[in-house]
Amino acid sequence: MTDPVVTVTDETLHDIEVNGIWAGGLTFSPAVLSVSRALLATLQGAADGVLPAELQQVVSGVKATATIDFPRFTAHDGVSLSGFTIELNTPTPSPLVVMPAGWSPYGWLPFLWTYLTLAADGYHVVAYTPRGLGDPDLPSTSGGYIDVGGPDDWADGSTVLDYAEEFGPSAIGLLGESYGSGIGQLVAAHDPADRVAAVVALSTWGNLATSLYANGTRHLAAMRGLVGFTGGTREEKFDAETRRILDDFEQNRNMDDVVAWGTKRSPETYVDITNARGIPTFMSNTWHETLFPVNEVLETFNRLTVPKRLNMWIGDHGAPEGAGLVGVPTGTAFPGLLTPMREARDWLKVHLRGGQAAYPDEVSNQIMFTYRTQPVSGDKDRITVPARREPRKSWADVTLRTERRYLGGGTGDGELGSTHSAGWTRDFLAGGLTAATAADPVLLSTGQQEWYGNPKAYHLDEFERDRLLIWLTEPLADGRGLRGVSRLRLTVRSTVNEVTLVAYLFDVGPDNGARIITHEPYTIADLAPGEDRTIEWALQAACYDVSDGHRLALVVNSRDALYSFVQTDSLSTTTISSPAGAESYLDVALG
Repeated sequence: MTDPVVTVTDETLHDIEVNGIWAGGLTFSPAVLSVSRALLATLQGAADGVLPAELQQVVSGVKATATIDFPRFTAHDGVSLSGFTIELNTPTPSPLVVMPAGWSPYGWLPFLWTYLTLAADGYHVVAYTPRGLGDPDLPSTSGGYIDVGGPDDWADGSTVLDYAEEFGPSAIGLLGESYGSGIGQLVAAHDPADRVAAVVALSTWGNLATSLYANGTRHLAAMRGLVGFTGGTREEKFDAETRRILDDFEQNRNMDDVVAWGTKRSPETYVDITNARGIPTFMSNTWHETLFPVNEVLETFNRLTVPKRLNMWIGDHGAPEGAGLVGVPTGTAFPGLLTPMREARDWLKVHLRGGQAAYPDEVSNQIMFTYRTQPVSGDKDRITVPARREPRKSWADVTLRTERRYLGGGTGDGELGSTHSAGWTRDFLAGGLTAATAADPVLLSTGQQEWYGNPKAYHLDEFERDRLLIWLTEPLADGRGLRGVSRLRLTVRSTVNEVTLVAYLFDVGPDNGARIITHEPYTIADLAPGEDRTIEWALQAACYDVSDGHRLALVVNSRDALYSFVQTDSLSTTTISSPAGAESYLDVALG
């Protein structure tokens, strides 16, 4: 390891507790890396006195009761995979958890705390870095090219399971975060020996193809962020065929090939195998997920017929589970900080150890921003009471009814009303960014702050009316409980033959201050200039309580930094209309 080991202080842990695991986008914070490096050095006997007492106690306990090793696994094609193992020294068989690492240059290193605490709970642990990932200077780096959840990754998982069987486990489970969560589901479905008794998939994906390309729109920021977070250059980390797929995605060509490539790497594609094998599956995701949006996860979850659980949290990718994964032992930042990981581990306890089911319901939805906060410094708030959660027997029980709101015409902001409105047209200039965005440009930062009690503030007065359109409800008596997937229909035409629309739904207070509820883009690539096209699409699922007297605002623009958009030499004009018989409306999902 090239970086020095520094002493982990209470301030280091507090940094993770109040700021999360991400720093400046898709990269781990220095505090996270300090904790993981100190844990590793202590385990290897290369450092002493660099951990706070509570972390040191866990390390000492595991070292006294288990054998720790750093094996290399040789894959079917000779590729060397980096591993980390904890074998309990127990006279009777114990359950075992395999953890494929997430997508990062650090491989299995950042989640050392999870391996240790699992061992302290009575599990053997085998962690490994999927092929191709990692900085060459780190021991947690694996060889080969990144397969992005493909057949080589499935085979690698079975190779690791072969090794794990040497521990004589009573049962085997797979637990993964992000990339590791998808690999866990795929390995469980493809292992020839059908050895996986349970899966925990955190901040997971169900369909890689629709995660990155949906409604004709490429999720460019997500793909670029992931490609840049591997530990090497594109040429070093991906083989020629995968580079061709990445280039095609970037250039918006051969998209059928890209979709086929992503579909092959999707747990949803193999859900019938998972069901036939009866693998209990725990999934989690976030409402404002920018890497693996919630709707595609719901598609997979709803097709599962095995024992299953879905936890939906406030925030963005990895934020809810982050502190519990990387090394916050008690969690003092706010009540409920470690709940996401505690419930994931409860799933393992039930399905690997025969514990009693803790959750009779399949779904638990955290209601956005219902936490209570108090100011702590500057413009930052701290959560004092966690956001409310709602259990449901199934996802089908989340939405109880829909309320149709029709888009109106006229000058200024339009009405989002309860009666038909037809025959109008409204124009805006397309191609420029606006103040209406799904998140700040730094990937993951906005959603992480949501999880920690600081949702992004918007103001309707700052939205550029020449580059977007707004429709507003009246102040809503008794508010509204939005629950589930809302759908939008409208008619569009453009002065060019392609058009991108991004629809956002905001909660607007009496002072025109706003918070985002949900959004989703849509691109039409074959629109003749001047042709009217009626389209309908689903916004991302949401659970959000609108307060009494607040309004809902539907905002439509042409560009968001997260996504591809129609590029022209100059600004084009997009026209939204509501012809008779095909009136434009928003169906709001309510609970």
